[in-house]
Amino acid sequence: MNARLQSSLCGTGLLGMLLLAPPALPAEPAMATQAYFGNVHVHTKYSFDAFANGSVTTPAHAYQWAQGRPIPGSATGPEIRIVTPLDFYAVSDHAEWMGVFKEMANPDSPLSRHPLASRITSNNPNEAMQAFAEVLRDFSAGKRDPALNDPAVNADIWAEIVQTADAYYRPGEFTTFPAFEWTSNPGMRNLHRVVLFKNAEHLPAAVLSSMDSNDPETLWRWMGEQRARGATLLAIPHNANASDGMMFSVQTMAGEPLSRAYVETRAANEPLYEITQIKGTSETHPVLSPNDEFAGFEQWDYTLSADSLRPTQRRGSFARQALLDGMALQAQGGGNPFHYGFIGDSDTHNAAASIEEFNYTGKFAFETDPRHRLFGVQGQPDAQIQQVREFSSGGVAGVWARENTREAIYAAMQRRETFGTTGPRITLRFFGGWRFTAQDAASTDFVERGYAGGVPMGATLRGAVHAEAPTFMVWAAKAPDSGNLDRIQIIKGWIDGHGTQHERVHDVVWSGAREVDAQGRLPPVGNTVDVGKAAYTNAIGAPQLAAVWRDPGFDPAQHAFYYARVLEIPTPRWSTYDAAALGVDIPGGLPATLQERAFSSPIWYTP
Repeated sequence: MNARLQSSLCGTGLLGMLLLAPPALPAEPAMATQAYFGNVHVHTKYSFDAFANGSVTTPAHAYQWAQGRPIPGSATGPEIRIVTPLDFYAVSDHAEWMGVFKEMANPDSPLSRHPLASRITSNNPNEAMQAFAEVLRDFSAGKRDPALNDPAVNADIWAEIVQTADAYYRPGEFTTFPAFEWTSNPGMRNLHRVVLFKNAEHLPAAVLSSMDSNDPETLWRWMGEQRARGATLLAIPHNANASDGMMFSVQTMAGEPLSRAYVETRAANEPLYEITQIKGTSETHPVLSPNDEFAGFEQWDYTLSADSLRPTQRRGSFARQALLDGMALQAQGGGNPFHYGFIGDSDTHNAAASIEEFNYTGKFAFETDPRHRLFGVQGQPDAQIQQVREFSSGGVAGVWARENTREAIYAAMQRRETFGTTGPRITLRFFGGWRFTAQDAASTDFVERGYAGGVPMGATLRGAVHAEAPTFMVWAAKAPDSGNLDRIQIIKGWIDGHGTQHERVHDVVWSGAREVDAQGRLPPVGNTVDVGKAAYTNAIGAPQLAAVWRDPGFDPAQHAFYYARVLEIPTPRWSTYDAAALGVDIPGGLPATLQERAFSSPIWYTP
C-alpha cells in the first residue's frame, strides 16, 4: 500500500493518522464492500404540491434523470440533467391526493371543474402556489374536501409508480424501489415518512394517506398489515427540523408516555432517519449543542406553513438530541424508540434530486430558473422568497452493500449500514471494536479487519469484555467533484450514572499541520473560494483521512453512542453559483460558502 502516515495528536487519547491512499478492499470481502449512492425521497407531478408548482415530470422522467439522461425542467424552461448518475432511486409521491391535482388539467375529468382547478392550472406560478397552500392549511387544520378524494385516480397512479419502478430496475446496475410518502402534517408540523418497499411482491392496491389519521401509530399498524400479507417494507422519517418538536417527542400524540409496545413497533418499522435534505440539515442546533462550532449548518428554520411560521421547540426536532433521549429511555429500561441510522435525501418536487451544488435546479419546477430561485416570481411574498433562498441542495443516501440490487441495498438500510451526505458523494467507513490499532487502519485489509474485530456503522457494541475503552476506525475519501476534506470528527453522546445527558465532539484526524489550541479547538482549514467567480481550489485539505481513536472518557457502566462527521473544505453554496452566473450580488443573509459534510450511522454501546 502506497501510504504516507502522519501522526495527529488531539490530546484526547487519539491513535490517529492521515492516509493518503485508501484502504484496499479484500479480494473476497466478509460483508458489504461497495458504497452505493442514491435518493428515495423524490416527487413528480403526481404529488399535489409538485403539480401546483409547475412540475411536468413523471416517474419515468425521475429514473431517466438519475441515470444521467436529460428531462424537462418545466413546461417552458430548459432541460435538466445530473452530471454524475446515481446508483439507486425511488419515486415517493405523496399518498394524499396522489394524481388528483394533475387531473385538474384533464378536460375530460370532473376534477377539471373543481373550484380550485383554474387556479391550480394557472400559468401564474404564484396563483397556483397560493391555491395549494390553502389546501395544505385546510388539511393541516383537519378540514377535508371530499371532492378532492378520488380513490380510483390514487390507485391508478400508484400502479403506474410501481410498474415504472419495475421497468427501470436493472439488477447489478441501477436499483429502483416502489415507494410513497405518508404526509402527516398536524398544525403545519412535519411528521412525514417515506414508505419504501423492498420489491413489488404482495403490494397493496392502494397506499395509506394521512387523511383519516395523522398519528404515526396508524401508519405502523398499516405496515404490519402489509407484512402479514407478504410485503416487505420500512419507513424513513424526514425533515424533523420542521416538526417543532413533534418528530422525536417522548410522548405519544395522545400525550401518553411511550410504552414498550410503542418503542418496539417504532424501532421495527423505522430503522433510518433522513438527517439532511433540501429543507435543511437536522443533525443538531446551536441551542441544543452550544459547544459544537459546526452545529449551525444549513438551518432551514421554518415549519411547513406558507406563512413562514418559525418552530419554537428545538428538542424533538434534531437527530443528536433524539439519540440522547432514546438512549436515556433505554437506560431506564424502556427501550430505545430512536434507534436510527442516517441517510441524506432530496425532497425534490421535480423528479431531479438536485444534489450537485454547482448544478442546482431547485425543489420546484419554477425554481429551474435561477432568477426565480434567488428573487422569486411575480407577486410572491418576500417571506416565501426567503424560504426558497434558504433551501439547501439535496442530500444523498450512502449504503454499504455487496451488490447493486434491491435485496442488498434494502438489507443495508435495514441493518443501518448507511451514511448521509449533504450532496457530495463523500465515502465514509466507520467501525467500532475493542482492540483496533493504527496498524489496522493502515492495512490493505482494513475492511475485513473492521468486520472481524468489531461492528460497522449502525450496529451495537455490547457490554465491555475488556478493561480498555472501545476503539473506532474511521476512513473517508472526498467526492471526485467536490472539495478536499478538512477533518473527521467523532461525536459521542452518553448517559451518566445520574441519568444526565452529555455530548462531546472530538476532532480525531485532520488535514495539514494544524494543532489544537489551549481550549482544545482546531484552527479552521482555510478558505480558497473566490466568491465573485464562484470558484475554489483544492490547494488545502486532504483527499482522504483515516484514524483509529480510543474513547478517553469511557465508562463501561454508561450507555453511549458514537457517530462520525466528515467536513469538507469551504466551497461555494448553490446561491453563490447562481449569483455569479447572473452577475448579481448574493442576496443578503445567505452564506457565500459552506462546508459540505457526511454523517455515519451511529454505533451504540450498551452495558
